[in-house]
Amino acid sequence: MKNEELIKDEESTDLNFGWYPRLRPIKEYIQTGVINLDKPPGPTSHEVVAWVKRLLSLDRAGHGGTLDPKVTGVLPITLGRATRLVSFIMKSGKEYVTIMELHGDVSDYNLKRVIEEFIGPIYQLPPIRSSVKRALRIRTINSIKILERIGKYVLMKVDCEAGTYIRKLCHDIGEVLGCGAHMKELRRIRAGPFTEKNSITLHSLLDAITLWKERNDESLLRRIILPIEETLLDIPKIYVRDSAVDALCHGANLASPGVLRISKNIKAGDFVCIMTLKGELIGIGKALKSSREILESDHGIVVDMERIVMEPGTYPKSWN
Repeated sequence: MKNEELIKDEESTDLNFGWYPRLRPIKEYIQTGVINLDKPPGPTSHEVVAWVKRLLSLDRAGHGGTLDPKVTGVLPITLGRATRLVSFIMKSGKEYVTIMELHGDVSDYNLKRVIEEFIGPIYQLPPIRSSVKRALRIRTINSIKILERIGKYVLMKVDCEAGTYIRKLCHDIGEVLGCGAHMKELRRIRAGPFTEKNSITLHSLLDAITLWKERNDESLLRRIILPIEETLLDIPKIYVRDSAVDALCHGANLASPGVLRISKNIKAGDFVCIMTLKGELIGIGKALKSSREILESDHGIVVDMERIVMEPGTYPKSWN
């Protein structure tokens, strides 16, 4: 099972330090939170993030994958220190609903046949107007489902690897069909663990912030903002001793004696979340050994830390 853990050692946590993620003081809660925002048509992703920063009086915020101004849907926004992990959110798979407009007559049979040819690894050259360097690359299309067709308009659901350009996908399908095609409309319905079902609007966010600032009522804001820990469920976990936490926050790599519990089936090279016993995310690193090797080792570095989220001093210093 994905969430099954191996226990290396037992230890209780000190309740005088740190917080269970959902019980953090509100300002700390915001600094380590993520918002699953439903982006409206019109503004750029950068403009939406700028509005959120201003509304919450934050120095930093980021987003998990750019959406063009006319495109709507799921736009994960990382807040404060959680922004250090935006690159991990951007790597997650995406799901879109799009309307493709055909430029000529195509039978349902040929349309379905050609679309099936695009399932799996495909070559893509990003459009001229894109936020990345134009270089040929490979992206994986997990599935394309035709939801409805009315004449030249085809409603499709696309499950794909992060970094796939749906506009280019529609264009390339049209080229293979021989009649041409383009993307008419697009909406992102999933980005990694974030789905449109649980997304919130900018209006809802503004209401929650107003309630907090004017009436000191945090309840709605806490429902809208998710702790960063709840967005990383698919990444394996390693839980460490309280005495190891502050050293990790100061940039140390994780050594074997600090490990208490570990997710099963970790392989060397996998990214892992390093957690406190209260379930707080300390940071993310790359495992240097497998779960079994980490469990059986009693010395040496087992995780090379790459991103630290927790502030130094959250737990007492227990190192020289």
